[in-house]
Amino acid sequence: MHILVAVFLIISTMGDKTYVSDKINKEGEMKILVTFYSRTGNTKKVAETIAGTLKCDIEEIVDMKSRKGAWGWIVSGKDATQKNLTTIGAITKSPDSYDLIIIGTPIWGGKMTPAVRTYLSQNKEKIKSIAFFCTMGGSNAGNAFKDMEDFVGKQPLRTLEISTKEVVQGAYIQKVKDFTAGVLKK
Repeated sequence: MHILVAVFLIISTMGDKTYVSDKINKEGEMKILVTFYSRTGNTKKVAETIAGTLKCDIEEIVDMKSRKGAWGWIVSGKDATQKNLTTIGAITKSPDSYDLIIIGTPIWGGKMTPAVRTYLSQNKEKIKSIAFFCTMGGSNAGNAFKDMEDFVGKQPLRTLEISTKEVVQGAYIQKVKDFTAGVLKK
């Protein structure tokens, strides 16, 4: 019931330039973490925009394996399609401290990245609720989202696909606003 009241308050005050999540966070209704992996910076840019819109915590997943250059790109695609895990840096924010984890990944070979797969492998029991976003040069986000859903064992509240072109052109902002508003309505 409290969430419904908070959503009503948010919807009714969206025009006054109040951030959508301010009222929820002040009332202690929902604590959100945006966590992501980014090889080129595109997913990081979107993650920062989502976290800024929601005024929530953010954490980058660091892949300890070098994925730089052309060879790194080839190995990365192979690792993703083979659903390999990798070694990731220590995380500082425990997923069980949050009501919602919004996780972002680039799409490699139609799959989530090994770093995101590893994060989910290590933390899936700690995740109460989840939403997914991705950046991609091609397509197959639906396949990656299905893989992520099956792997974590939870249906995402929302999903968001953003092309590399949209990131480069800055044409993803409205999509982020729609995504974050949709996440808060659930």
